[in-house]
Amino acid sequence: MFPALPSLRTTGARRAPRTSPGALTGALVAGTALTLTTGCGLFAPGQNGDVPDDINVASPLMQEGRPLPDAYTCVGSEPDEDGERETYSPPLSWSGLPEETESLAVVVDDPEAAEVFWVLFDLDPQSGELRQNTVPAAARQGLNSTGGAAYHPPCPEEDDPHGYRFTVYALSAPLDLPEGAELSSTLEAIADRAIARGSLVTGTE
Repeated sequence: MFPALPSLRTTGARRAPRTSPGALTGALVAGTALTLTTGCGLFAPGQNGDVPDDINVASPLMQEGRPLPDAYTCVGSEPDEDGERETYSPPLSWSGLPEETESLAVVVDDPEAAEVFWVLFDLDPQSGELRQNTVPAAARQGLNSTGGAAYHPPCPEEDDPHGYRFTVYALSAPLDLPEGAELSSTLEAIADRAIARGSLVTGTE
């Protein structure tokens, strides 16, 4: 049983978007930021030392190594009576945080494409979970690769399979950054404060 969550704000179901011309530019910007703070993960050797993978990350609606459900991609949910599809941010849960954890951050990315879909930070480490399509009231969202401060659903392509990584970072202190903070700033701040991490990685068929 997880502790009670603080007040939540709903991110709001959105009509399923399609890939826009600006998405590629956003991915390139994210790639640059990831290279500065990451390498192949979110942390390069020597930046805040070696970050242990001690956090267990799970989801009631996603499975490790299995395809990302349509509701969390640009494909969207099952059509409603008007034929519209909607997209949502997925639910996550975590355990195994270090005792000295003062704050949490969540980063959703495609490490192969160096594209970041969601940056959520200043989460209460006592919460234990993130509900579908909600953001805790005290948490903030940084910009993603497309320049939006929200969950931007990935667009899987059948002929170009990718894995999508949902990583929870335990931090030694809150980021102290505003809503809509630049992607490079949030990634660098997470890298500076990270003391542990854990990931759930969805796969492709």
